[in-house]
Amino acid sequence: MNIADLFPGLGSDDLIIGMAGISALMATVGAWYGLVDHNPGARRARELAASREQLRAGLAGVRKRTSSRQVSIGFMKQVVGRISVRRTQQADRLARTLAQAGFRNKDAIVAYQFAKIVLPIALGLGAVVLFYGFGLYSLSGPVRALSCVGALGLGYMLPDIYLKNTTDKRRHAMRKALPDALDLMVICAEAGLSLDATLKRVSEEFGEACASLADELALAALELGFLPDRRQALRNLDLRTNIPGIRGMVNNLLQADKYGTPIAQALRVLSAEFREERMLKAEEKAARLPAMLTVPMIIFILPPLFVVLLGPAILRTIDALSGF
Repeated sequence: MNIADLFPGLGSDDLIIGMAGISALMATVGAWYGLVDHNPGARRARELAASREQLRAGLAGVRKRTSSRQVSIGFMKQVVGRISVRRTQQADRLARTLAQAGFRNKDAIVAYQFAKIVLPIALGLGAVVLFYGFGLYSLSGPVRALSCVGALGLGYMLPDIYLKNTTDKRRHAMRKALPDALDLMVICAEAGLSLDATLKRVSEEFGEACASLADELALAALELGFLPDRRQALRNLDLRTNIPGIRGMVNNLLQADKYGTPIAQALRVLSAEFREERMLKAEEKAARLPAMLTVPMIIFILPPLFVVLLGPAILRTIDALSGF
């Protein structure tokens, strides 16, 4: 019995091609099996080392930037270096405020100070040109001067207003997503994950739901593996967010780390408290709604209602009295 009897319809050339394909597939599988790392501990160590290098690069500010961004930041540094001289505790407080708004780059302080310097000058000069140069509005002299001063003040306050609005929106988003994040942290802790692995997993899951909270938890997970003091990493999370809910979570984690209590139980109780607090706030807003609707109802609803109800009677009375 030859090969043609075993595989009717196939020639010797087809069999040779098929055997060559099988050999190539087996060689590829063997090479893949030999190159893949089968040691999860070593792979975890490499991931941790890469995370440390990423955090070190972010803290040192050595990330690559485009040439246009480098030129703009360099120009801002020159302007701020010549005019601004405050580089003590106010700079540290400003860096903390910018971090709470989500701007952790070291160039954020330079951009903020540049805006505080340039915006008042730009708006003030624009107001002078509009009011005195083009005579946009026929205003008196004192009103024009007050308008120019108001433009200067607005330019000085615009960076603070923008920073405050950004911080409030970011805190509101993190406050809404915190109970769900705590529930997921409870599940991860009960599954046996460590604290840094739990924070990293939660940050990955919340990347689309709440990017701000995911960013903060990911940075906290990196600092837990990077900083020598784990408690300082949790305190940094509290300083970067300045939210009562996250402060309570950090305190519970610090106590659990200090006294050896189960993390999952503490987080479960904290999540239930946050959910109850959120429900109470919603009920409070619903209870205030009737009182808030009273004034619009009196202004916009009652006058048309009186016109519709009393208007015909008044018109009939006027017609009846005009006949005498």
